[in-house]
Amino acid sequence: MPVLFFDIGATLADARTEPDGSLKLLPRPRVTAVLDLLPDVPRGIVSDPGTGEDAAAEVAAALHQAFPGRFPDDRLVHWGRKDSRRLFDEAVASAAGAGAASADECVFVGEDHEERAFAGQAGMRTSPHPVFALAALEDRPVFWIRIALPEGRQPSALEALTNDSEIVPVHVASERLVLAMATAHGIHALEQAECTVDVRGHVADTAAFLVRDNRPLPAAAEAAGALGATPPAPRRAAAEALRANAVLGFVAGELAGTSHAPVLPLGPAPGGVYLAAPAGAPVEDVHLPDAKPGHTERLLPDPALLAPRGEAPPGDIAAVAGGITAVAGDGLPSGRTLDAVRAAVTPDVLSGHVARISGAEPLVAGRPLRVRSRDASAEDNERVVEALERRFQDLGLAVRRHSFRWHGHRLFNVEAEHRVPDADSTVLITAHLDSTAADGEFFDADGEPRPYDPAADPAPGADDDGSGTAGVMAAAECLRRLLDDGGTPTRNIRFVLFNAEEQALTGSKFYARAAAAAGDRIAGVFQMDMIAGRQRASAPTVEIHSGSSVAGPVATASDALGGRVARTVPLIDPAVTVQQVTGDADPAVGRSDHASFHERGWAAVAVSEDLFSTPDGEPGNGTRQYHTPGDTLHDEDHSPDFAATVARSVTATALTLAGL
Repeated sequence: MPVLFFDIGATLADARTEPDGSLKLLPRPRVTAVLDLLPDVPRGIVSDPGTGEDAAAEVAAALHQAFPGRFPDDRLVHWGRKDSRRLFDEAVASAAGAGAASADECVFVGEDHEERAFAGQAGMRTSPHPVFALAALEDRPVFWIRIALPEGRQPSALEALTNDSEIVPVHVASERLVLAMATAHGIHALEQAECTVDVRGHVADTAAFLVRDNRPLPAAAEAAGALGATPPAPRRAAAEALRANAVLGFVAGELAGTSHAPVLPLGPAPGGVYLAAPAGAPVEDVHLPDAKPGHTERLLPDPALLAPRGEAPPGDIAAVAGGITAVAGDGLPSGRTLDAVRAAVTPDVLSGHVARISGAEPLVAGRPLRVRSRDASAEDNERVVEALERRFQDLGLAVRRHSFRWHGHRLFNVEAEHRVPDADSTVLITAHLDSTAADGEFFDADGEPRPYDPAADPAPGADDDGSGTAGVMAAAECLRRLLDDGGTPTRNIRFVLFNAEEQALTGSKFYARAAAAAGDRIAGVFQMDMIAGRQRASAPTVEIHSGSSVAGPVATASDALGGRVARTVPLIDPAVTVQQVTGDADPAVGRSDHASFHERGWAAVAVSEDLFSTPDGEPGNGTRQYHTPGDTLHDEDHSPDFAATVARSVTATALTLAGL
C-alpha cells in the first residue's frame, strides 16, 4: 500500500508565530481538498520543527488544529533536519508498518526542491505540490509548461480550470502567458480550453527562477532592425529570445563544472529568462556583470495565483487620467503628522539603528556581541531578527514571525502591527533585514582571490538595507508617538522586515503569498530599499519606483501611491529632486520586495537613493559600496541626513494613508 509523507511549512500550510508565542498553521490553497480526496491513503509528516525542547510538540499541536483528523498515525510522523537522506530513510522504514512494501511506494510531497532530491536518494517518489500527490502515487510525471491563452482571454479566466485540474501556476508573465506546473491530465484540460501548451521538461527536483537582464543587448537591436517592416510583436519576440538566450548562456556557464545537473531553460520571461534550477544549483549567487540590483526572482507555485488581481484600491489612492490625484483630500500629511515625523525620524535615530544591526555598535546595549553579517547564511541573521522583534514589542505592537526555508536554513520575516477595529485595509511600511557582500573582494591565506563565504565573511549592509530597516523602525517609533498623543488611525498599520531579499526576493515572496491566502486587504506597500547612499557634493535625489510587470489596476494604483510620496518629499525637503519612475521603463521592476506584492495585485512602491542611471545614461549618485564589506555606517557615501529625508517622506505618506 502506498504512503504519503508531507512537508508542513509552505507545502501544507503557512507558518507564523503569534504575538502570544503560539504557532499557527494556515492551510495553503487546495491542500485540504486534496487530502480529503485521498482518505484511504496512509499519511505522514517529514518536517523540521526548528530548535527548542518543545518544538516538535508545538508543531504537532498546530498541525492537528489546522488539519483535524487528517494525520492520525503518529508512527508516520518524523521530525528533524532535512539536509540529508537520513530523515527520509526513517520515513521509509516506518511506512513498512503501514503496508508499504518498498521505498518506491512512499511519496514525499514538498515544495523545497532540495528536500525532494534527498527524498529521491532514499528511493521515494516525490511531488512538488499537494495537487500532484495522486500523480506521484500513480507514477505520473509533472512538467514545467508555458500556457499561451487564446486572444481575448485573461489569465483569471483559467482560475476555475486550474482549480479543477492537475495544474499549479507559478508566474503570470503577461495577459497572454502563464508559467505553470502540470501533469499530462492538466495539459489535456488546457488544450481542451483552446490554450496552447509548450512543455519544457520534468519538474522533478528543480525550482523555477526568473533572471532579468537590464543591460543593452546590441544583438537584439540588430535582430529587430534586420526584421525591417516586420510588425512590432515579432520584433519584440526576436529581441526577447536573444536576451533570454544570452542570460541563460551566462548562468549556465557560471554553473558549469559543478556537481549538479544543468539548468533547464523554460523560455523567455519579462526582461530575461525563465529557468528551472536543480537541487544544489546556486542560481541566486550568479550575478550578471554590470547588471542592476535584484535581477533574480524566485518563483513559488500557488493555485491562487490566477485569482483576479488588482482589487479596487481604496478611493483615496485612486488614479485618474492625466495624472495622479486623491479622491478624498489631497493626500498630503497634516502638520501634526509632519511634526511627529520630524521629531521621531532623525539622522541620529536612524544612525543608531544602523549602527546596531551593521556591527558599528553592539546589537544590544551593554552586551558584547557585534553583528558581523545579516546574510541569510550567517548566524547573526536570527540574532538581528530577535533584537528587532524585541524593539517592536517594546513599542506595544503585535509582533509575529513568519518562517520559511531557504537552502536548508530556517529564516524569519518579522511583522509588527497596530490593528484598528473595523479597518477596511492595512498599510505596510517595509524593508529587508538581510545583507550580502557578494560583490566584495576576498583573499585566502596565501593572498589568492577566493569566493565570498556568506556564512563567515563580513557583510555589514549599512545602506543595503540597514538604512531601510532603520527607516521602518523609526516609522514604528513615530507611530507610537502619535498614538500616545491621541492619534487615531483608520487603517491597520503593519511594519514588515523581509529576510532573504538578496536571495531572489524569497522572504517577501513567501510573505505576500501567505497574505493573499489569508485574505489580507492591503491598501498600499511602501518599501524602503537603500535610502542612505549619497555621494558627497552630489544633488540629493530620491527615486520612487512604481513600475510593475503586472498590467491593469495594480499598475495605476502603484503609480498613485508613488505620486503621494512624490508630493510629500518637497514638504520634508524642497531641495531634493524626485525621480518617479513608472511603467515598463522602471529599472526596478521585479528588483525589490515591492514586486512580490504587485504579483498579488496590491499597490506597492520601492523608494530608494539615486541608485539607477538616468535614461540618458548618467550614473546614479548613491552608494559605491553596493554589496561589499565597505557598506558601513562610516562609508563616505553613507548620509544619515539624506536617509532621514527619505524615511520621513515615506513615513509621513504611509501614516497619512492610514488615516493619521
